[in-house]
Amino acid sequence: MAGFRTDTFGTRIDRDQPLRFTFDGKPVEAFSGDTIASALLASGRTIVARSFKYHRPRGVFAAGSEEPNALVTTGTGGETEPNVQATTRLVSDGLVVTGQNAYPSVDRDVGAINQVLAPFFGAGFYYKTFMGPMKRSWMWYEPSIRAAAGMGRASLSPDPARYERANAFADLLVVGGGPAGLAAALTAGRVGARVLIADEGHVLGGAIDLDDARINGTAAIDWAKEAADELDAMPNVRVLRQTAVWGYYDANVLAAFEDCSASGLTRARHWRLQARQVVLATGSYERPIVFAGNDRPGVMLVSAALAYARRFGVMVGRQAVLFCNNDQAWLNAAALAEEGLQITAIVDPREDLPAELTEPLEQAGARLLTGRVVIAAQGKKAVEKAVVMAADGSGETTTLECDTLLVSGGSNPVINLASQAGGAPTWNADIAAFVPGTQREAWVPAGAMIGAARLGEVLKQGAVAGQASCELLGLRCPLPSFKVDSRGGNLRASVEDGGLKSLFEVKAPAGRRFGKFDKAFVDLQHDVTAEDIRLAAREGFESPEHVKRYTTLGMANDQGKTSNVTGLAILAEAREVPMSEAGTTRFRPPFVPVPLGTLAGRARGAQMRPVRRSPLHATHVTAGAPMAASGLWMEPRAYPRPGEAAEKAALREAAHVREAVGIADISSTGKIDVAGPDAAAFLDRLYTNLFSNLTTGQTRYGVMLREDGLIFADGTALRLSKDHFLLTTQAAKAEMVVTHLEYLLAIAWPDLRVTVTSVTEQYAGIAVSGPKSRTLVSRIVEGRDMDNRAFPYRDVHRATVTGLPVVVARLSSSGEDGYEIYIGGDHGVFLWKRLLETGKDLGVLPYGIEATDILRIEKGYPGAAEFDGRRSLEDFGMEKILSKKKNCVGRPLALREALTSQDRLQLVGLLALDGATVQAGAHLVKGESAEKPGESEGHVTSATYSPAMKSHIALALLRGGRERHEEVLYAADPLRGTHNRVRVVDPQFYDPDGSRPNG
Repeated sequence: MAGFRTDTFGTRIDRDQPLRFTFDGKPVEAFSGDTIASALLASGRTIVARSFKYHRPRGVFAAGSEEPNALVTTGTGGETEPNVQATTRLVSDGLVVTGQNAYPSVDRDVGAINQVLAPFFGAGFYYKTFMGPMKRSWMWYEPSIRAAAGMGRASLSPDPARYERANAFADLLVVGGGPAGLAAALTAGRVGARVLIADEGHVLGGAIDLDDARINGTAAIDWAKEAADELDAMPNVRVLRQTAVWGYYDANVLAAFEDCSASGLTRARHWRLQARQVVLATGSYERPIVFAGNDRPGVMLVSAALAYARRFGVMVGRQAVLFCNNDQAWLNAAALAEEGLQITAIVDPREDLPAELTEPLEQAGARLLTGRVVIAAQGKKAVEKAVVMAADGSGETTTLECDTLLVSGGSNPVINLASQAGGAPTWNADIAAFVPGTQREAWVPAGAMIGAARLGEVLKQGAVAGQASCELLGLRCPLPSFKVDSRGGNLRASVEDGGLKSLFEVKAPAGRRFGKFDKAFVDLQHDVTAEDIRLAAREGFESPEHVKRYTTLGMANDQGKTSNVTGLAILAEAREVPMSEAGTTRFRPPFVPVPLGTLAGRARGAQMRPVRRSPLHATHVTAGAPMAASGLWMEPRAYPRPGEAAEKAALREAAHVREAVGIADISSTGKIDVAGPDAAAFLDRLYTNLFSNLTTGQTRYGVMLREDGLIFADGTALRLSKDHFLLTTQAAKAEMVVTHLEYLLAIAWPDLRVTVTSVTEQYAGIAVSGPKSRTLVSRIVEGRDMDNRAFPYRDVHRATVTGLPVVVARLSSSGEDGYEIYIGGDHGVFLWKRLLETGKDLGVLPYGIEATDILRIEKGYPGAAEFDGRRSLEDFGMEKILSKKKNCVGRPLALREALTSQDRLQLVGLLALDGATVQAGAHLVKGESAEKPGESEGHVTSATYSPAMKSHIALALLRGGRERHEEVLYAADPLRGTHNRVRVVDPQFYDPDGSRPNG
């Protein structure tokens, strides 16, 4: 193959805008609108890549996302992007492109030695070869195998490019911007439906520019441009170009990838598309025919050659042979001959072809070799000859000189999305291809993806699909008409009418070899051969899924677009079953390669987990509080006085809360609004204890379990009315709890009439704690009697503060009398200042998260360090909270003996002896010596100095701990060099009878 640029044609390039990029360090001239592949072909380059396993030279094979060969790496440094399909990436000025899977270059690759070792690299060779001779041989082989794995090399530097995520909603989503997709979008758009149309190309029309036709008197390519302009002008239509829809999910949600690399700062964008109806007009891919040496550079799909000629003004060679089995390929060859490509011969296994096909090519000087097949392509680094013989295997072979061998074995409908959202594909023997199965989502197929071959038929199906979708949406929609005059107007396209002969592979006659290392390849990217598939069948791998994994057929980044059906046909023949019984693999997303950065969008670095600040953040900073990250939130550690360390300030604040009153910012506490007629029943199923019997105006502590019976989260539910609850939970667990609730309502109990809303950011929360807290709160709360009887512990009521609505709950996490006040976030600063001003005579002071932790540990309340995802209710002595009157998530497995055993780690308190300290993370051992500590019997989870106990105290998890109170152990911390005596005590150091919160 020696491609070149013509002086004419090129509908997608702008010859007035020349560009230059480099390939393997060498400059390549291009024009605006060129793809990397078209520019490389125009430069005369033959080899653009190396294959995965054998490192065989590979050239450009296709013209779109079905390309299996031309994978390159673009960019440098952090912008390096491997495995880019050269056929889809547009050229930009200064772009750096390099070959991959080769050393030192794709032209001269030392890895080609693998071709000599080919007999050892058959299907499943890694399962058979690397098991011996020694018992642990794999450990010796593994580093080398892993180093050889993969097709490209990613950069280890941070990627500076910007990626984005976006959402779009529509009445109708049309996937595919070819003639069927355009017809569907126009039909729906003209009656006012909200339409989205997405196509992977940067120009709408699909392959319409390869058809010499007129639509309603206008050239097909001009009609497509006019249709695209009309859609762009419609306010109710959005056109997404260079956007490949790669996944179809439940509820008519589809995922798409927009390539923005040539159009601005953003490299790519991930789209989440949701539509009431979907039209799938995904078209079809031309498939090749398998024969010996069919992977050589210069072997190319005939439709691709025509695309390069018309779209980019590039001739892929100077002397071409066509090997085909269908009428459409003859029409494409005639078009190529008109463009200027010399076609020396056409090889077709069929005989008695109609004159309207043969005459144009005969007049162009082509030899018509009907009733014959190509059995091999020969050449050193590229195609130089095609070996031809009779289709029935009789007679002598003929050798044809050529630098390009164009192939066409028919078409494969692109049914990937339909399969993802529907039943198994159905084999249509008349077109020798699979077509979509039954629908599971609201989609309608149209065009070539269901076997339509003639342009008029494709347009009609698209319009009918658009009309049907509109009617399902409740819109009356007239059906447009299309008058099509086409060279292929009377195209034969089926096995029955003779327009197609079912042919997937041409086997070389027994004993004939056409090259030392020649094989017949099915999957060009992964070097899977026809013999590999037959070997898999002989070794018992008869399921397509098993064959796929054993041979890696269709597992490359092209997802088998040009190889899967051919591979299945070879498997069916080997098993001696019809294609209808052979089955297919399950089509899974993504349909096209999707950069991981696209899925992340801007959620990386600091934006991956955005820092959250409470409405009172600025107030804390102004007060001199050092801020610390607590999960995703920035919270005040303490409020030190001048010259006072934060640690000392926290101890002072904790002691002050015990003696007087303090206020703390609890805005970060997870707050979840649960409302609906079935809200109480929902909480009964969610928590271990009952909530349906909770009276309005009361609160209750509850624990949620995972399905495995271990503790998931805890918190308090505030019943604001019969059908309305406000749940609170740990800040670190808030997002997970919301997701858990939404999952249960969507999947487990969709019948429940409940809504769940995260309101963490909507409320500012302030805790008021200490013996004088009721006095302070009663001064600011209006319209509510704060007397101990009227507002007892664990009550919750709505009230106002200077006319602003608040929710006041009498709750305490400090062990003192306390209240939690929730107010709209915008009024949080006002409430904070009001409490400080009103309580001056009471000695009110703010306290931070470190004092909060001291108070929690003194009271023996477990927190995030104790709820580590491995604990059962029994571990905390909470077994009585598991109601026997109802079921809940995780209850059956929570009763397992393994989760109720008394030998498990249980919550205890630790009192440091000898004036020593205790640190979180230390292990509890019996050994007196740091050198011989003995085995670990538990570990310290939270530790602090206690102002109330005048000692260092800690919470710990100890094996069988509740039966070991008063036992003396050692807190061993070899990393920090401590080995201190501690006494095991009850975890409730302070106010063990729980009387203080009652005032």
